[in-house]
Amino acid sequence: MNILVSACLLGIQCRYDGTGGACEALAGLRDVHHLIPVCPEVYGGLPTPRIPAERVGDRVVTKDGRDVTEQYEKGAGEVLRLAAYFGCETAILKEKSPACGYGRIHDGSFSGRMTDGSGVLAQLLREHGIRVIGDTQTEEIAGLSNDRTSGR
Repeated sequence: MNILVSACLLGIQCRYDGTGGACEALAGLRDVHHLIPVCPEVYGGLPTPRIPAERVGDRVVTKDGRDVTEQYEKGAGEVLRLAAYFGCETAILKEKSPACGYGRIHDGSFSGRMTDGSGVLAQLLREHGIRVIGDTQTEEIAGLSNDRTSGR
């Protein structure tokens, strides 16, 4: 199975602060599935590193007040195109992110507080029927590791 994965979870240094952190829970997936690294912020044209951003309603705004919604939407659209091209039905995304977060994201105050909601990419993928799994949902990820019937 082809699975979209937030590139930062594979150790790619594309996070807002120029880092990436490999998610150990994904290690077992490499031998079973094709992992397709994606970074909607980069695909939308934003640099790495970049000023932190959070969702404020339907908008995405940087800590210094710049509206980057257009870049986030563009990047999410590019990832959706990749999902269609590769026939992806599942995505494993970085939680809390204004792009990839699913279910809980930063509240837009840049205070570290969380609120219910999803990032631009997670929302778009769900709207198109793609299953979204957060990086800390280790039981669901482990279930994919054990699913060799739909592997390579």
